[in-house]
Amino acid sequence: MTFMEFEKPLEALHEQLQKLREVGEQGEIDVSDMIRELEAKIQQKREEIYANLTGWQKVQLSRHPERPYTLFYANTMCRKFIELHGDRCSGDDHAIVAGMADLEGQTIVIIGHQKGINTKMRQYRNFGMANPEGYRKALRLMKLAERFGFPVVTLIDTPGAYPGLEAEQRGQAEAIARNLFEMAQLRVPILCYIIGEGASGGALGIGLGDRVFMLEYTWYSVISPESCSSILWHSWDQKERAADALKLDADNMLRFGLIDGVLKEPFGGAHNDPEEMARRLKAHLIEQLAELMPMDPDERIAARIAKYSRMGRYRELSTAQTPP
Repeated sequence: MTFMEFEKPLEALHEQLQKLREVGEQGEIDVSDMIRELEAKIQQKREEIYANLTGWQKVQLSRHPERPYTLFYANTMCRKFIELHGDRCSGDDHAIVAGMADLEGQTIVIIGHQKGINTKMRQYRNFGMANPEGYRKALRLMKLAERFGFPVVTLIDTPGAYPGLEAEQRGQAEAIARNLFEMAQLRVPILCYIIGEGASGGALGIGLGDRVFMLEYTWYSVISPESCSSILWHSWDQKERAADALKLDADNMLRFGLIDGVLKEPFGGAHNDPEEMARRLKAHLIEQLAELMPMDPDERIAARIAKYSRMGRYRELSTAQTPP
């Protein structure tokens, strides 16, 4: 079990609990009462910690190494998931996985960021940072879904699009912009879920949909707290302050009207009970698809465009009001 920095008090209690259990297994001493008392203490302490999480602490939870990723959800929620590869142009990006799945008899296309479960796999998946080929692969699958009338589900979990020189040379910005343009007009339902980190254009590249939801302990922002701190204070030391200022957690995003809802996670985060989180996500998906599928495609597209048009505030100046 991996503990975050703010969970250190729980780590000490869990160590005590493990030692008690070992004593009970190896000896003839009855420690059942002590174990129950310590378990109650752990539960109480956990409730105290999670009652007042800061923005930075939620960011830490979104990055928990045991948190479930796209492939886990696809294989757990669906009867069958067939991954498809390549953008038919340049190559295959391992940071984005995409394929067709059977969700209780409904064929859907799942597209999502994938992080590795160990050091070797994290390098293979480029830590969930997609190259242009990943966004073009995603668009290829979206167009395939549109051709056959399959709804699209995207699972977002990325610290951002890959910022390397090679990615820029291969058209990173154009690939993301093209996806936004095409997703705005896609004639099938699009459901987007932020399951971990939702940073900048890396998230937006597969994040424009009829409805966008966030899991409880995730974040969604134009920039990560570390990068924000680096720009404003020339150091990563102010990342906690930056996280609070950005108001990037799910509750704030819902209050700002930038998402359509928040999915509650199992107590302590999705990593504490991945199967339960998958069950909740599956039930929510089925419910949302039941509402979106019967809609006329033109009405759905109009509603999608109107939804994004309402975001933000602006004022147009007349020629007379334009400053010199």
